[in-house]
Amino acid sequence: MSRNFSCLLVLLCCTAVNVGFLTWCDGGAAAEYRVGNGIIGVLDSQVIRPDDSLIELAPKFDLGYDELVAANPGVDPIVPDPGTKVTIPTRWLLPDLPHRQGIVVNLAEKRLYYFPPQQPERVWTYPIGIGDEGWETPTGVYRIIEKIANPAWHVPQSIRKQKPQLPAVVPPGPDNPLGSHALRLSIGTVLIHGTNRPYGIGRKVSHGCMHLYESDISQLFREVRTGTEVTIIRQPVKVALVDDRVVIEVHGNPGDNLIDTTYQLIVGKSLLDKVDQNKLADAVHGMTGLPTDVSP
Repeated sequence: MSRNFSCLLVLLCCTAVNVGFLTWCDGGAAAEYRVGNGIIGVLDSQVIRPDDSLIELAPKFDLGYDELVAANPGVDPIVPDPGTKVTIPTRWLLPDLPHRQGIVVNLAEKRLYYFPPQQPERVWTYPIGIGDEGWETPTGVYRIIEKIANPAWHVPQSIRKQKPQLPAVVPPGPDNPLGSHALRLSIGTVLIHGTNRPYGIGRKVSHGCMHLYESDISQLFREVRTGTEVTIIRQPVKVALVDDRVVIEVHGNPGDNLIDTTYQLIVGKSLLDKVDQNKLADAVHGMTGLPTDVSP
């Protein structure tokens, strides 16, 4: 397959609705990690082949599109140069919460963490698609009130006003944007569910719901129970002391000013004397989403 044809196929894939045409995009099941000292996973790398794109690599490594792009500034996500070595960002600081339990969603990094109730030392993590501007996924603490296999999509009136061609109900099947499984939250209108458009994982694409790759939602659906707590936060900067080194992870968009937020976190943790100011500034401005050591 030529490089240009491959890129055309990617673009066609990203405009299709039929899940049968999109199954190549689905990700592999998430890995299980030990909570340990608050940092999980190991960074990887991949050399770009002639027909590769970051759109295709994201699901291969169970990553979201935005986090893969952020970790590789300067790399063309659609037509990267063959031979380019790209970072596979499979290492994360855990969300900074007093108690990590149940499902924790960090909207800033478009990622979900699941802490099994009987295994407090374990965590699973999945990339997610979240609410677009004007349809932001709400923060707060909720619970799973219903588990639905093969859900039908009852199209909200707000969406039908935008797209009047949609029926009142979309039955289970390849055209259903809820995918194969759904978890309803106590907020009512918000679901954690699969998708028939996997290229949207790791992006702001929804009307408030959280989308997972089909392999990921199938796994999460099996693991969680009704009543599981779901904590949704927006934490663009994470700071942790790992083996006596200060490590930060910054997620944002060009133009975001996260210096004050970062300093407040570092001062609040009494870590300012352990930080190299130049390294800190570079990490905050870079916003690669990669855990970065900013100690001297």
